[in-house]
Amino acid sequence: MNSIHLSIATAVVVLLLAAGAAAVAWLGRLGHARAVLVASLRAVVQLGAVSLIIVWAVERALAVTVFVLVMYGVASVTAGRRITSGPAVRWAAVPVAAGTVPILALLFGSGVVPLLGITLIPIAGILLGGCLTATALAGRRALDELAHRRGEVEAALSLGFSERDAALEVCRPPAARALVPALDQTGTVGLVTLPGAFVGMLLGGADPLQAGVVQLVVLVALLAAEAVAVVVTIELAARGYFGSGPRLGEGSSGGARRANR
Repeated sequence: MNSIHLSIATAVVVLLLAAGAAAVAWLGRLGHARAVLVASLRAVVQLGAVSLIIVWAVERALAVTVFVLVMYGVASVTAGRRITSGPAVRWAAVPVAAGTVPILALLFGSGVVPLLGITLIPIAGILLGGCLTATALAGRRALDELAHRRGEVEAALSLGFSERDAALEVCRPPAARALVPALDQTGTVGLVTLPGAFVGMLLGGADPLQAGVVQLVVLVALLAAEAVAVVVTIELAARGYFGSGPRLGEGSSGGARRANR
């Protein structure tokens, strides 16, 4: 047997893993015991539904497009809610798209990846998931730094910095660390980790070399997508689109006004 099949044994093992994770979270007072169970239950329901939908959708171009757009919408809303609240949540859609769309265009436009529903859906999902995480981490860290180090922003303004540049000086270095998980994953692949695409292809019976090539393309594409998402997120945070700082176009005049006080 070279793959994992749906069986009673598989169901029992998954149940034990979920219960064990929840028990550890409860005993360790992490505060996430219930969340572990809820997340596991959601994973079962969502993956089951998605598996059935993909079987139907992969041969229908319109269905594939709708499926990818739904994934994009969920990723954007989730990232936005991790960063802020209210109408500003919608701005998370910008870095998620900025990181995902150009990479998909390059992969499929160049012919490196065949433009089929069965390839578009998983690769788009991987890129969207990575951009979701990168956007959420970068945005949250940027806003936290701007809130905690407001005095440093004011000091930079008094020296003549624009509001955007003053905010970037404070929030960019911490927010840029959102790229570290992707860097670690890419830099240690094959030595520490064997990511999902590689393992999945091996379990499906693919040649190890072919699996390695696919995984390399996915990892580097993901790193590029997350880098773009982080840069765009930091820029939006510095300009105040997530609810802290100036709006676009206010930077220079705002800085000058503060400097002249």
